[in-house]
Amino acid sequence: MDLLDVLVEKGLRREPPTRAEALAVLATSDDDLLDVVAAAGRVRRHWFGRRVKLNYLVNLKSGLCPEDCSYCSQRLGSKADILKYTWLKPEEAAEAAAAGVAGGAKRVCLVASGRGPTDRDVDRVSRTIEAVKGLNEGVEVCACLGLLADGQAERLRDAGADAYNHNLNTSESTYGEITTTHTYADRVDTVEKAHGAGLSACSGLIAGMGESDEDLVDVVFALRALDPDSVPVNFLIPFEGTPLAEEWNLTPQRALRILAMVRFVCPDVEVRLAGGREVHLRTLQPLALHLANSIFLGDYLTSEGQAGRADLEMIADAGFEVEGTDTPTLPRHRAEAGGACGSACGDDAQGPCGHDAQGPCADGAPDRGHDPAGDGARLEGCGGHAPAAGPCGSAGEPAATGEPVAAGEPEPSAGSEPAAGSEPAGGSVPAAAAGPRTDLVTVRRRGAGTDLAPNA
Repeated sequence: MDLLDVLVEKGLRREPPTRAEALAVLATSDDDLLDVVAAAGRVRRHWFGRRVKLNYLVNLKSGLCPEDCSYCSQRLGSKADILKYTWLKPEEAAEAAAAGVAGGAKRVCLVASGRGPTDRDVDRVSRTIEAVKGLNEGVEVCACLGLLADGQAERLRDAGADAYNHNLNTSESTYGEITTTHTYADRVDTVEKAHGAGLSACSGLIAGMGESDEDLVDVVFALRALDPDSVPVNFLIPFEGTPLAEEWNLTPQRALRILAMVRFVCPDVEVRLAGGREVHLRTLQPLALHLANSIFLGDYLTSEGQAGRADLEMIADAGFEVEGTDTPTLPRHRAEAGGACGSACGDDAQGPCGHDAQGPCADGAPDRGHDPAGDGARLEGCGGHAPAAGPCGSAGEPAATGEPVAAGEPEPSAGSEPAAGSEPAGGSVPAAAAGPRTDLVTVRRRGAGTDLAPNA
């Protein structure tokens, strides 16, 4: 059976690909790109239809971070000429969020630079969450404040937070090359704290930092094991004044293959097209909507994004629709397995389930998972594990099925994008990016922390 047919069948069953299959996706040629997008698009449409969830970032505190994350323009020692300001007042943050909500955003992401919040910071953010929700009825709020201490996730939940974001960013084996002031284990611990508090976990990666194919596959499988509801896929924005300013490794085709691989590994999860899409996907952004079911609207934390109106036109022109606040984001089975915000009973776009924004479908009915074939067979995967299966989102690596995979695929180790001069899976080096596109990296000078209107 053709590799892509195998991956589609697995995706519809919520069964993960093998690591060799995930590597084979990254090793496909540009000639096969549209076939890869079409296959992953079938999985995306099965679980999410043609809906696109809009998210809006509000940077509560910008710059002057004590951590040394090499990719970050706010890092310790950064010479990037970004906006620097201390905490926004709750009413300022609520007003900034309102601009995004007016543009169609369903979720507002409240972000603050720093290692992690103090208890006083949690109090401040709690007041901000209340202000945002008070001014914007029905909006989801996700907090992103760094590493959490015991009890802080619960306090954010009690204040009204729906979700918490903390990305793994890259593989465990290469994490020390990116950051030295905290560990990969610290990040995993924070995602687990969010889960444990009943918040919807959001955790993703950054591609393009010089990592290998094996690194990329490793981090995506690690994310699957953590079982977040949302997986943001960022593409490195190489800011001048940061250690990774010269890392221009991505092509639009490479970025699409990465998104497709994430969709195959995390078929029923909100895959979010995040920072760097304008820089690296460029005119191929509409194709990415066939892979991701969620994007950020407007600007990012320290860089400008595509105009909000252009985002909306892109979605409509590509034949997709903005997801409304009354439509749950996630499929039904994830809600029944304990999914939080936005997953109160999503619909299988090709299956029989309706959706009920107030609670799970078919209250009291046993969870059978989705059954595209309609034959009553129980399906493996999140919300439908067999007794021997692992944690939600990690149904275990299936036995070899005999499907063709690129010969000589090494077992992946972790991370994102192949380093210059390294040889990724399949023994071939991806086509080099068409030179640095520094003209596409623009520092944000509007919105939160300024007197200028936001981009939404």
